[in-house]
Amino acid sequence: MLQQILDQMYIDPELMAELSEDQKQILFYKMRQEQIRRWKIHEEQMEVEDKNPTGKKKVQFMKARDGSDWVWVMGEHPNDKSIEQILQEEALLTAAKLAEAEAKVLREKEEAELQKRLEEERQRLQKEKEERENEMKRQQEEAALYQSIKEARLALERMELEKKRQEEEEKKRLAEIEEKEKEAKRRSREFSDLMREKRSSEIYTSLLKKRESMEKLAEENQSEVETNWQEQEKKAKEAELQMREKARQARTEYRESLRRSMNILQATQFLQNSTKPAPPNNKPPLPPKKHLIVTSAPGITNKKPRPLRPKNREQVVSWFQKDEKQKGSGLDPKTGKVAEWFHGIINRSEAEAILQDKKSGSFLIRVSERVWGYTLSLKETSGLKHFLIDASDLGYQFFGADQTIHDSLASLVLFHKDNPITFVSLP
Repeated sequence: MLQQILDQMYIDPELMAELSEDQKQILFYKMRQEQIRRWKIHEEQMEVEDKNPTGKKKVQFMKARDGSDWVWVMGEHPNDKSIEQILQEEALLTAAKLAEAEAKVLREKEEAELQKRLEEERQRLQKEKEERENEMKRQQEEAALYQSIKEARLALERMELEKKRQEEEEKKRLAEIEEKEKEAKRRSREFSDLMREKRSSEIYTSLLKKRESMEKLAEENQSEVETNWQEQEKKAKEAELQMREKARQARTEYRESLRRSMNILQATQFLQNSTKPAPPNNKPPLPPKKHLIVTSAPGITNKKPRPLRPKNREQVVSWFQKDEKQKGSGLDPKTGKVAEWFHGIINRSEAEAILQDKKSGSFLIRVSERVWGYTLSLKETSGLKHFLIDASDLGYQFFGADQTIHDSLASLVLFHKDNPITFVSLP
């Protein structure tokens, strides 16, 4: 099961909840080891690709005289401008662009109004001209009817002279209008330029004030962030010291408990040996063989591949009946009946309810509904603990690294009646 988790680099949250704190630490340590191993393989592959390029595009940095990557740091070169100069020039350029845009809009508006007035004046002159021409034409027609030839000729000459005079006046007025138009455009451009310079100065001043206010606000925020960070760092250090102290106390209590257990065990064995003669074939228990201590048994798989964890209770029941029942799991090897510590397929809350009123040291083993294996629920003075037992083709062992493998569930229980449940310390 551990090897399957390392292959997928994922563990189901429900399965995670079933692990004890020691088993979680071992699992995280093993997953970190697997990450480092994969990273090293990836780095080796990248080195091989660098030595033997396959035509892929890569980024190449410019090299300095000493062969290192060329780096330019703004402000270090004598010709580089300071950040203040760059910001000032940028503000001036921005102000000039904004002022130019405003001046252009104002100038276009004034020129449009001037053009409208001039066009109205031209239309008025054209209308007056047409009216005069119509009036002269009417007078000529009347003169032709009621006057003699000589009088008509004189009247026509007077009309021609009047027409020329009026045309001269019209040309003069048009010239004056054009001159006024040119003068108005000139004044409009001058006013626009003046407003542009004025607005540029005003916009530049407003940009400087805005920048100063933003810098002030940034300094205040930075001060607040610095203060909060210092407080958080102080709290983190205090929490770390508390965790270290708790870990030290736990290690001390564990060593003391282990020492007392060994002393009691040795005293009990001594009393038994002194009161009863030892059988001729009674030998002291041998330490676990090295070939039976494994971490995750890489390369060893089940006969039939199965998923990392059962999907439902029916799969758990089917697995126990087909695989575990024929092995005699949960049976007492002396009587062949169900062992008193085996409670079948019950959940975590039911196990805790059974052990709630039991004395410290009481335990039971149940079929886990979350993994292909079992769960040992143990009552201690500090509370209830649950340990996963991995059932594989190799045997039975607690989930974790460097655990002793037993050929049966009963053998595991018998072994840990004299040996505490411990986990190898992580380096």
